[in-house]
Amino acid sequence: MDNNTLTVGLSVIFSVVLVGPFLNKWVESNLEIFLFVMGAMSATLSSAWSSEVIHEGLVAPINITLAVLGAGVLFHYVRWTLDRGMRRVLITVPLPVIVCAGIVILGLISSIISAIIAALLLVEFITVLPLHRHAEVNLTIIACFAIGLGAALTPLGEPLSTIVVSKLSSEPYHATFFYLAKLLAYYVVPAVVILGILGIFLVHESQEDTEASLAAEETEEKLGEVFVRAGKVYIFVMALIFLGAGFKPLIDAYLTKISSQALFWVNMVSAVLDNATLAAAEIGPSLSETQIKSALLGLLISGGMLIPGNIPNIIAAHALHIKSTEWARLGVPLGLLIMTVTAVGLVFGVL
Repeated sequence: MDNNTLTVGLSVIFSVVLVGPFLNKWVESNLEIFLFVMGAMSATLSSAWSSEVIHEGLVAPINITLAVLGAGVLFHYVRWTLDRGMRRVLITVPLPVIVCAGIVILGLISSIISAIIAALLLVEFITVLPLHRHAEVNLTIIACFAIGLGAALTPLGEPLSTIVVSKLSSEPYHATFFYLAKLLAYYVVPAVVILGILGIFLVHESQEDTEASLAAEETEEKLGEVFVRAGKVYIFVMALIFLGAGFKPLIDAYLTKISSQALFWVNMVSAVLDNATLAAAEIGPSLSETQIKSALLGLLISGGMLIPGNIPNIIAAHALHIKSTEWARLGVPLGLLIMTVTAVGLVFGVL
């Protein structure tokens, strides 16, 4: 297949992945299956199938799935203790303070406990708060932005940071455990704090919001549902790996050869594609720190814009039954706002 045909074909698949969940109810409700099919199609179109890709698709999601399953089972048995403790806090601490502190704390500790555990804690946190659905959705999205950003500060947080530190461990950067914290903390920590403050204004009761909270609507989660959620996460991660393999020819041909400013904006594709795959293709010791910074910030910020953009989004959206359209309603404009402010700071050296 010639390059032009491949580019057109992959562009069509990317467009379908981007708009499909918003146009079709079945796709929106079965996002992991839809992405798996699209990933398989893209890998087939670009002739990306190999024993390595299949092995990665089958094996790489295991650790994430086990973490989701283990934490889910643990929370299933200690949920009543967590709920009781949180309700005691709610009696004495104002809700806006709890919301702000929860977003900031989850965002910053995600680099230590991992984005996966932070996302599961977020779900438990949300289910005990006295909020209606619209406020819960807003809180979930804002907190997932914070978790996605904060998790990148250490290799423990998420696969992207592990890959970047590994690729930059040799000359000239000699990246160690705290390399990304030194590189990005000046950007990430203020952003997480601002997101926490933003949560005070966006997470509130609205007279127009008459839908009961998710916690009020649901009965106690059954243990079997914990296993179902872990299985869906496995398929989701596998789908993202296949999508990344399928789109690798386009990534290698275009994304790795553009300026740092353009790369920052082009990395908005991270809202749909796996940011770890993009980081693996883009980041290397030949890049300047300015280029590395721009590429990583573009990936991390845009990862919060849509549900497939980050593992915490996937976990929280599935557990709280948040639809793609609901997520995009706040995720896209919030992501664009953060991207714009960050871009201005990078250009003028303010940040």
